[in-house]
Amino acid sequence: MGALIIAGGVGFILLMLIASGLFTVEQQTHALVERFGRFQKVCGPGLNFKIPGIDRISGRITHRVRELEISVESKTKDDVFVDLKIAVQFFVREAEDSVIAAQYKLMNPGQQISSYVFDTVRALVPEMPIDNVFAEKEKIALAVKERLEDTMAQFGYTILQALVNDIQPDAKVKAAMNQVNASARMKEAAKNEAEAKKIRVIAEAEAEARAKELQGVGIARQRLAIANGLKESVEACSEAGISPEEATKMVLLTQHYDTVTAVGAQSKATILMVPYTPTGMSQVGEQIMQALVTGDEVSRMAGEGRASGSQPPRRGSSETPAAPTA
Repeated sequence: MGALIIAGGVGFILLMLIASGLFTVEQQTHALVERFGRFQKVCGPGLNFKIPGIDRISGRITHRVRELEISVESKTKDDVFVDLKIAVQFFVREAEDSVIAAQYKLMNPGQQISSYVFDTVRALVPEMPIDNVFAEKEKIALAVKERLEDTMAQFGYTILQALVNDIQPDAKVKAAMNQVNASARMKEAAKNEAEAKKIRVIAEAEAEARAKELQGVGIARQRLAIANGLKESVEACSEAGISPEEATKMVLLTQHYDTVTAVGAQSKATILMVPYTPTGMSQVGEQIMQALVTGDEVSRMAGEGRASGSQPPRRGSSETPAAPTA
């Protein structure tokens, strides 16, 4: 009876020891087992066993993608300080040598990655003006990724992507950049407005020139019609036995009456003092005829002067022929 009790106790102890040696590993994770401080094996996901009291789990390596966000301050080529937020996505490969390297070769992967990001960014950004930093952020991200891939591969890490999430210059520099952008847009708007005004002015000038051209054509046609009408009126008067001179006076007086009527029809017309006695009307007719005759003589003299190329003698001067020389 005592022997059975002892055997049962030993069996229970062995069962507890075996149970204490069992452990599970999560999906996308590997566990590393050491025996007396020396690496023994890599255990994959699922149920695993280690010798109780002899083996121990030294660490667990996850293969999920992790992201490390790093803020880097650097100076650009034009002496502007900017803060860049770099996000690095990385993971450990599932190969056994990669798991061992990630566990035993690198103490702090986050710190290691941050150091390389700082070094890469501060070597590249000082060679760029502030505008190029914004325009070529993909170049910065690619340089960070290439630098980390070559370095972290020996530690079992794979760099999935490097991203430049944000670029923040100094607040005063940012305000100045916004002011420059606003000034450039205002300049472009003023240029466009001036161009539109120029187009409007040209269009108005062309329309005015066309209107004056058409007005001139209308006036010319009107004067031609008036001349033809006067000619016909004079011919009709001649047939009625009226002399051409009297007929011309009558037509001119009729035009004079029409002009006075047109002036009086305007709302803002002023008072005109016109003599309407028989003697006054006769004087008006004579003045019109005299003005026409004088204008015709002046035009004829001017034409003769242009044809001969000589100027008429001045009033009060006389020409003296030169005396013949002996």
